Amino acid sequence: MHLGLIGGIGVAASLVYYQRLAARVKAQGGVLHMTLAHADIDELIANNVNWRPQAQADIFAAHIARLKNAGADCAALTSLGAHFCFPELQAISPLPLVSAIAPLDSHFAAQGLKRVGLLGTANLMRTRLFGQLVKTEAVAPAGDLEALGQTYQDVAVAGTCTEAQRTAFFAAGLEMMERQGAEAVVLAGTDLNLAFDGHDPGFPVIDALDGHVDMLARLAMATTLPS
Repeated sequence: MHLGLIGGIGVAASLVYYQRLAARVKAQGGVLHMTLAHADIDELIANNVNWRPQAQADIFAAHIARLKNAGADCAALTSLGAHFCFPELQAISPLPLVSAIAPLDSHFAAQGLKRVGLLGTANLMRTRLFGQLVKTEAVAPAGDLEALGQTYQDVAVAGTCTEAQRTAFFAAGLEMMERQGAEAVVLAGTDLNLAFDGHDPGFPVIDALDGHVDMLARLAMATTLPS
């Protein structure tokens, strides 16, 4: 199956998606057929912060139309923060959409996790993954979510993470574990690998990107979309 990905939101996350997806499909003995469309991260941030889901859905739908013209059979967003407009986009998308949140929710349930902490954009944390988790309770860091969300956006736009930014993410995760009863912290921002990869924060971490990549790899190996 030919996968269509909307990337650029941010670039670092798109690269990780591509790397992990290519490796996963190759390990399974398959051949990856994939096309990547580049979206504007600043445009996404503005629509997310000002809560304009329909405006962003219209933008993504145009990208998906181009992916369809390139031969893609389905489409996915390489950003959990971008899922704030998922229902609106699903209604107008020229291709079937592959959610990054649905497999994450199923993974939590399969692992017996009842409560998880979230790190990502301010709106993602505030709305507990936009209300799209149905099997697991989610908590957000205490304190200034706008400031923490801005720190994440700065990392996503720059494609790098400073020690000060890493410290802020680790402190927020530890607070959710120690004071709010989270059993693990979810990297619900796909650029958070820049802060966490190769570092031990002192608590269990679930990289949301991995679950999405697993599902996309299975689709890449399939001949038709599951019903």
